[in-house]
Amino acid sequence: MSTPRIPTGSFKDLGPINWALWRILSRVAGTPNAHLFSTLGRTGGLFRGWLFFSGRLMPGGKISRLETELVINRVAHLRECGYEMDHHSRIGRRFGVTKELLAQVKEGPEALGLSERHRTILTATDELLGTKNLSDATWSALAGEFDERQLIEFLLLVGQYDGLATTIETLRIERDF
Repeated sequence: MSTPRIPTGSFKDLGPINWALWRILSRVAGTPNAHLFSTLGRTGGLFRGWLFFSGRLMPGGKISRLETELVINRVAHLRECGYEMDHHSRIGRRFGVTKELLAQVKEGPEALGLSERHRTILTATDELLGTKNLSDATWSALAGEFDERQLIEFLLLVGQYDGLATTIETLRIERDF
């Protein structure tokens, strides 16, 4: 990756609240500098609002953590966002995303051995990223797996990580691992 377009922030750039959040989030992520947070932290209150929104999707969402990580890893793979993949392949392991399952996620909905539920989730993720919409057939299949709240959450989850991948790649945020 090229040189970051906006450097990571210092205490002065982040302010005391965002600097403290960056330190905590870096520790939780297992890295001395979670570059995403020390870059986005430069936005002041917007950063904290984004953290709240993101946290309501992951880890605070109604979709299981395993399935949330399947979606995030699929988005990261399709968007070729190494930063997201680095973090969420690690996080996913804690919730049952084995090396084999991660390989299936990368292969996509046609991968052998996927459950029908996981195949439906990956199909919907791919279609939403590719067309910015879901066909009636895909919506119906997804609605057979998720309740109404989860359906809305799914759309927000895919959109959030697609937008985050765009931000990471455009800003050329340095990878942490």
